Amino acid sequence: MSEKIVFTNGCFDILHAGHIRYLYQARAFGDVLVVAINSDASVGRLKPGRPIVSQAERAEVLGALMMVDYVTIFDEDTPYEIIRALRPHVLVKGGDWKIQDIIGADLVPEVHSVTYVGGMSTTNIINKIRERTT
Repeated sequence: MSEKIVFTNGCFDILHAGHIRYLYQARAFGDVLVVAINSDASVGRLKPGRPIVSQAERAEVLGALMMVDYVTIFDEDTPYEIIRALRPHVLVKGGDWKIQDIIGADLVPEVHSVTYVGGMSTTNIINKIRERTT
């Protein structure tokens, strides 16, 4: 019996409840969840001044979660090449992504955009910290 591989990706800088809910939803689509995280250089290109947490620490924290089976790091701005190499059965992104805009959707037979949890973001956490320290 072949296991159904689910793939998702993101920066996952300062892990929060929105990330956890998202990963649980992603895992529900299959048997194995692979999470690809942007490298520190990749995050820095996409989000100046970030990441707050290093790629090694982000990978360690994600790898310790019970719903995550594998974690990998990619240095490109998008996960297209890693999706092409892995060829998962399912591709999942957060609800702030329209299916037609999900990178790699052309490579994977099943694509989902799951419920987005509003108000929960690393940016919001950083802003709250800044407000309280100024």
